[in-house]
Amino acid sequence: MTSELAAAAPRLRDQDGAFDFEPHRCFACGELNEHGLHLELHADPESAWLETTLANEYQGWDAVAHGGIVCTILDEVMAWSVIGRGTWGVTARLNVAFRKPIRTGHAIRAEGWVIEMHRRASRTGGRVLDADTGEVMATAEGTFIALPESELERLKARYGMRRLAGGGAG
Repeated sequence: MTSELAAAAPRLRDQDGAFDFEPHRCFACGELNEHGLHLELHADPESAWLETTLANEYQGWDAVAHGGIVCTILDEVMAWSVIGRGTWGVTARLNVAFRKPIRTGHAIRAEGWVIEMHRRASRTGGRVLDADTGEVMATAEGTFIALPESELERLKARYGMRRLAGGGAG
């Protein structure tokens, strides 16, 4: 894919095609939360990912990202990997292993994927990488419980989910 096409390609896609949301206040991905992370997520039916550089206000120890912020990032990419499969879920379990300090002011990449899906639960995996070297800095496993269809439709309406023209699957 050329860089022009990549720039024009929708960043959120599931098995039914590309979609978008109205601006919202989610701490992790919401544009309207003045204290939030403002993560720009990418999702498709195979995985979810993001690239970011954490500011100093998200540190725990001097110049090291707070573990809770790292957990939030991993939770978000794993949740979006479930959304990429066409369903939404709530986190039932999150297990994180911190392998290396994640420095503030340094570019990272986070990735999430679905390991297995059942009728009501999805088991997911995730990791945070140093964006420059590819070194794994944290890993995670999670379990997400699918929302009932009526709740899913209510939330899609609440967040203004809309399908984008020309964003069909494939």
